[in-house]
Amino acid sequence: MYQNKKIVVVMPAYNAEKTLLKTYEEVMAQGIVDLIILVDDASSDGTAKIASDFPQSRLFVHEKNLGYGANQKTCYRLAIEEGANIVIMVHPDYQYTPKLIPAMASLIASGLYHCVLGSRILGGYALKGGMPTWKYIANRFLTLAENILIGAKLSEYHTGYRAFSRELLLSLPLQENSDDFVFDNQMLAQIIWFGYTVAEVSCPTSYFAEASSINFIRSVKYGLGCLKTACCFRLAKLKLITSPLFPDHG
Repeated sequence: MYQNKKIVVVMPAYNAEKTLLKTYEEVMAQGIVDLIILVDDASSDGTAKIASDFPQSRLFVHEKNLGYGANQKTCYRLAIEEGANIVIMVHPDYQYTPKLIPAMASLIASGLYHCVLGSRILGGYALKGGMPTWKYIANRFLTLAENILIGAKLSEYHTGYRAFSRELLLSLPLQENSDDFVFDNQMLAQIIWFGYTVAEVSCPTSYFAEASSINFIRSVKYGLGCLKTACCFRLAKLKLITSPLFPDHG
């Protein structure tokens, strides 16, 4: 518990056996996490077996691979079922340090924010942490385009390190979102659509062989999906289209 709030960390996992234990241990070392929910998206390695031995955790295994977005949908549904007040998504590949969990939780527990992002761009950590140059350039281009179309001023839209309040998760039409990687982007656009202010904290990150990463072709597909989401947001804001992603909320 943190300030009488139940803290649940969710881990959307796929083939994470090499880094899972290290991530779990560091998450629990923060001393404020009540429960870890790991959703294994039909991994072909020993991810589920390793996770099954973790105390203070709940394991859920998809019978077939449903995709990163579908994995998150299950994560948030289970977290709400467990009575979470604050939900923090931590990737089990140890690309993002769990040491920021207390800081991210405190920003939400204070009532100041309902969403906190761990940004790789603030502080210049992305390239220092090994982000490939082409990914960095794509990140900056997409973020600029999205800020213009959505009307926000975020340092990046593509981090996988995120914290949410229970209220926020219950307010979003997450089931309308993609089951693929663009889910992250759609969710963040929805958060802004519903008028929530997004906080960002500077986050060091590490790119290494075991860290998960999508290939170039899937990155292009993701990038086009992000631009489509931002364009859809703008057109819906102008009331030129209707979209289940961005419903009229008065």
